[in-house]
Amino acid sequence: MEKIRIYCKNTEQFYEVDPGTRLVDFMESIGVKALAAHVDNQLKELSYELYMAHSIEFIDYTSSDGRRCYKRTLFFILQKAITELYPHKQLILDYTLPNGNYGELCDAPASFDREDILKIRMETVQELTEEEVAAVKQRMQEIIDANIPIVKKKMSNEEAVTLFQANRQFCKADLIKSLGCFFVSVYFLGDYADTFYGPMLHTTGQVRKFNLIKYNKGFCVQFPANMPPYDLTSVKYQEKLFNVFKENSDWCKIIGVSDITTINSAITHGYSSQVIQIAEALHERKYAEIADQIYKRKDQVKLVLLAGPSSSGKTTTSMRIALHLKVLGLNPVVLAMDNYFVDRELTPKDENGNYDFECVEAMDLELLNTQLNQLMDGEEVDIPVFNFAEGKKYFTGKKTSMKPNDILIMEGIHALNPTLTAAIDNKRKFKVYASALTSLSIDENNSISTTDNRMLRRMVRDNSFRGTSAEQTIIRWASVHRGEYKNIFPYQEYADAMFNSSLIYELPLLKHYAEPLLRRIQPTSPAYAESLRLLKFLSYIVEMTPAEHAAVPPTSVMREFIGGSSLKY
Repeated sequence: MEKIRIYCKNTEQFYEVDPGTRLVDFMESIGVKALAAHVDNQLKELSYELYMAHSIEFIDYTSSDGRRCYKRTLFFILQKAITELYPHKQLILDYTLPNGNYGELCDAPASFDREDILKIRMETVQELTEEEVAAVKQRMQEIIDANIPIVKKKMSNEEAVTLFQANRQFCKADLIKSLGCFFVSVYFLGDYADTFYGPMLHTTGQVRKFNLIKYNKGFCVQFPANMPPYDLTSVKYQEKLFNVFKENSDWCKIIGVSDITTINSAITHGYSSQVIQIAEALHERKYAEIADQIYKRKDQVKLVLLAGPSSSGKTTTSMRIALHLKVLGLNPVVLAMDNYFVDRELTPKDENGNYDFECVEAMDLELLNTQLNQLMDGEEVDIPVFNFAEGKKYFTGKKTSMKPNDILIMEGIHALNPTLTAAIDNKRKFKVYASALTSLSIDENNSISTTDNRMLRRMVRDNSFRGTSAEQTIIRWASVHRGEYKNIFPYQEYADAMFNSSLIYELPLLKHYAEPLLRRIQPTSPAYAESLRLLKFLSYIVEMTPAEHAAVPPTSVMREFIGGSSLKY
């Protein structure tokens, strides 16, 4: 039998293999260790068989695709352990946490009745003891130590729906049924079957590190960190962030929304306008609540600091809060943090010798703190203007001062970092953290990544208003995300208030804009595998029509990304 030619990017060499050779066998033959592989820039499991010439890159945990395969497999192991130990319960993986994913156990529904399912999730959560969580963790470790193969099978849509109905995963069954696919990829771990909408690891033994700890009424399933050295970080209970997630999750359930199929059904049956109105009303209420908190401290608070990760809607959030402060009689004055960069030659450099514009030391901290205190003390100040082309700041001689009802608003990535305003009395500051903390799920045990949500927002916005292609957004995203882990996420719990900018209708809205952009990415692009993953994710979502977009208010945070805002950015 004629051999086929394979190029391996890891070794930068060509090889000849027999047709039908599995990736795992090829990997072992050339002495490479991996979790999965990119075959012609498409993500594949190690069980994938080779029948033609390919370009292959084996990936490990340093790759975002490798980490996703790892996490999906870990959740599969958790699901199997729960099913064995609590056969009459259902695992709900609700939303992401800084340390992992939050999960709860509730009663398994007896039939597909959406109102009944939502009621069960609200009222039957079983709080596990420390000992019970430890027992689940022990069973997971036993499954890992057994090094059980994970087998992928193609099942007809009808077979898959029947299987998941029998498992009492009715939301999953309903979604698969609604997709209208002829065949569905189902994974088997021994006699237990499930699907996680993406490739898995080859065996359970490839999961080397994990943790399961009691967290609130449920538990946190923890996987290695996203950054070197990729270890399990110490678990910190971030109460404020958790409460925002929990509040949004409970609110979604109260109004009858918990997953993609619910939103799809609402849009399909013509309720887009009502869904938009409800979601926007919640935002309006939250803006007002934050403004009320600031107003209650108006005798002391003179500076509002707002931070959040990329595409969290910080600009709109700061403007909307400012409007509500005006309603209360205060006069918000926006102070641009970008004007306080140090001159280019004084900017610190990173480990590669490049200017590090994202570190807090890139800001002229002494000048910033001095001028803020002077303004709040009633003095006149010559605010600098930074010239980015020249890399220098200039003083125009135009003096600025604060009137009695003025309140300063500053937005930026370091706004919550105590180092930025270390010389300012904390009583004078009110800190706000904004992010798109979606608590919607794909189904019972597949949550939607808040990071994916934000990347789609950025992709749409930057293509329309900044001349950046979807391909460029994807390629740059890893660097953006690393900066968030370093400069933003560690300080989110310092916030006095958190604003969740996610909207339950935004994925059906963004699909209309993002899908065509993703389809332009060529198979040879390093962004191709990610574009395929996002396109597959968007395929689960029913798209809102352009006519339905008109219901999105001109002051909505979504207008920051799709255009048509009445706010001046």
